[in-house]
Amino acid sequence: MPELLDEASVLTALAALDGWEGDFHGIRRDVEAPDFPTAIRIVDVVAVAAEDMNHHPDIDIRWRTVRFALTTHDAGGVTALDIELARNIDAIVRQHVPA
Repeated sequence: MPELLDEASVLTALAALDGWEGDFHGIRRDVEAPDFPTAIRIVDVVAVAAEDMNHHPDIDIRWRTVRFALTTHDAGGVTALDIELARNIDAIVRQHVPA
């Protein structure tokens, strides 16, 4: 089982990510896509990345707003897997949403 990160480690990791917030229990980010089809494309690419990692986010889609929430359920909080997936999500979002 992956090792839980402590609060300080999570906060340090959050500072290096794009728009993520949370604590050692879980992290989340809202993404505003330019339109609904782009939001769905982002989710599709994230789904493949998550499947490749065998680590899956909770995803909520509301028109063009996508919320990603990450926690390692079997560990009971945030692990390095969550931070790695958050970095992957950030890269995917940068490919689909203009800065």
